[in-house]
Amino acid sequence: MVRFLIRVAIFVVTAALGLLVAAWLLPGFHLDWEGGIIAVVVFAIAQSVLSPFIFNLARKHASAVLGGIGLVSTLVALIVAALFPGGIRVDDFVTWALAALIVWFVTALGGWLLPLLFLKKKVTAARA
Repeated sequence: MVRFLIRVAIFVVTAALGLLVAAWLLPGFHLDWEGGIIAVVVFAIAQSVLSPFIFNLARKHASAVLGGIGLVSTLVALIVAALFPGGIRVDDFVTWALAALIVWFVTALGGWLLPLLFLKKKVTAARA
């Protein structure tokens, strides 16, 4: 149960970081502070629910695009999060594409590095 909660926390933190980096780098990507927390939570939930669904859909009907599933599910999760008012606003198609790429990269990198940091602390604590 603790591992699950740590993974959820890591996923939400990386989603928030990804959205913040996209808002910082892209002038057409707006993350409003009033709805930012809701946008992060909606994005994280949508991403975690949509990823396996889109993966299974692509595996059955378009196996050639399996490598891009992370990008596609990130884009769809961004669209879902943008449907909620007061959170995410995106100005144009290019910004949508770049935002999906940036958020995907940050969440993938964070999802890879943050567990290593937590595991390293756990191993160090177990050895002491």
